[in-house]
Amino acid sequence: MTIAWRDKVAVVTGGSRGIGRHIALQLAKAGLKVAVSYRGNETAAQETEALIRQQGAESLLLQLDVSQIANAQVLIDQVLQTWGRVDVVVNNAGIARDTLLLRMKDSDWTEVIQTDLTGVFAVTRASMRPMMKQRFGRIVNIASIAGLMGNVGQANYAAAKAGVIGFTRSVAREMASRNITVNAVAPGLIETDLTHDMSEDALQALVKQVPLGRLGRPDEVADAVWYLINADYVTGQTLVVDGGLVMD
Repeated sequence: MTIAWRDKVAVVTGGSRGIGRHIALQLAKAGLKVAVSYRGNETAAQETEALIRQQGAESLLLQLDVSQIANAQVLIDQVLQTWGRVDVVVNNAGIARDTLLLRMKDSDWTEVIQTDLTGVFAVTRASMRPMMKQRFGRIVNIASIAGLMGNVGQANYAAAKAGVIGFTRSVAREMASRNITVNAVAPGLIETDLTHDMSEDALQALVKQVPLGRLGRPDEVADAVWYLINADYVTGQTLVVDGGLVMD
């Protein structure tokens, strides 16, 4: 257990499974109390809570949809009422509604933007005041390489994730004087439920594009998040975790 982080408080949105679960467990291992928000999968959320508690950490589950702006304040208020502080926020909640732009429904656009970008805005804004009062905070936003390079059939998702990167840089500049860092992690092809559902041929075609020759693991994304949380002199940055797929 890392002494510096014992009894600090973290919030992970969309933390019931996948990358979010691994981030929550990484934080729990370090001794933080971890609040996990989730939208619908209660079984997965309870499994995550049990895993957090196996690490000897306190956990709080909150079922809400961060795409609704008012819920972001509810989330942070509940964490403050429970533990009295918010030290780390990881904005991980996100959805995809992939289709070519000509076929994209209005709802495909608005739902993705609302969850993947507006949700990040709302939770970050709600957490800023307690962090400013503490004069300490760590915010990590989960972006995507789609926000850096674009992707066919993901105009909505890429726009949202590009927005997250610009948002991250702007808020980092605003909050640096209060000892609050704001960074982003941009995962590439990661082993998730989405990749598990793909055909083997389609999956291998994607893997061939990755210089390291494999999919990334959710725990490798969690490692990048943990690095940024611990990095005192890094802010406004986007750390790409993609096996070399995107190289600037």
